[in-house]
Amino acid sequence: MTLQAFLLLASALFSVGLYGALSQQSIVMIMMGLELMVNAVIVGAAAFWYYASPDRPDGQVVVLLAVTAMAVEMAVGFAVTTAIFRSRDVDMTDMAADLKG
Repeated sequence: MTLQAFLLLASALFSVGLYGALSQQSIVMIMMGLELMVNAVIVGAAAFWYYASPDRPDGQVVVLLAVTAMAVEMAVGFAVTTAIFRSRDVDMTDMAADLKG
């Protein structure tokens, strides 16, 4: 695959994730959209690393850190969502308005 194909894949993933995050009201669907957008950034970063300097390991470290941060973020997000759903039976963003900071 070429760099353009990877970037096209990343932009498609980001677009689908952005549409999912902006068009849905369910907290889980919004989080899935955010996950797709983060995955698009990871695909783009990995493609740039592969084509720019494949012999250096720093790109792999950045991708691994991004995947780890994404996994932690999603675990915390789903835990908060599950706690809100169990305590108040709320799964829509409009009903969880008291979480504003």
